[in-house]
Amino acid sequence: MHNLPKHNYLNKFKYYNNSEENAMPKLEFKPTLKFDKSELMDLEKNYINATKKSVMDTEKSIILMKDNVQQRGHLTEDEFRIIADWKSPRPRKYIQKNDKSCIVDLTRFSLKTTCERARIEALQILDGVAWPMASAILHLFHQDNYPILDYHALNSLSIEIPKNPTYHFDFWWNYVLFCRDLAIDIGVSMRTLDRALWQYDKENSAQAKT
Repeated sequence: MHNLPKHNYLNKFKYYNNSEENAMPKLEFKPTLKFDKSELMDLEKNYINATKKSVMDTEKSIILMKDNVQQRGHLTEDEFRIIADWKSPRPRKYIQKNDKSCIVDLTRFSLKTTCERARIEALQILDGVAWPMASAILHLFHQDNYPILDYHALNSLSIEIPKNPTYHFDFWWNYVLFCRDLAIDIGVSMRTLDRALWQYDKENSAQAKT
């Protein structure tokens, strides 16, 4: 039994015990990399060069937070707001509604639990946090490798973005497993893979979305 933080969160938290979560589920999409694997490192360089210096500096500072976050076991309020702003400033007014205790309790629970579904869905209890933002937190701060759910990355893998409903756990977990295998196959970090996937679609999409 997983111990949820002792706050009135359950009205927002749809928790399910998935005893088969560690088994390989059937993919509901067929990812196809749109570029040759040999282009990946150049795409990452393009990402770094094309990103505004202030944004790149923020990303570097966030990456440097990882050791402290893992040792502490949770995000601080300031760290949470920094990563949220880096991922997307659009939900800022909602992000600011979260109080310190909620941020600490829910990020601690997410980084500690062994239940994958609880890990990603617990973060979404926080105001302003949906699947993409939650995935970014895991991507940057969890000891295991997680990709970021992002329109550009999905498009670079020829994956159709869910509409109604939007993302859900099975989609997320299939995507995690696929990206982990792809990163191992190419021999790169998850951060390098994420940058390359994002950059390819940014360069090649006629109607780029953020």
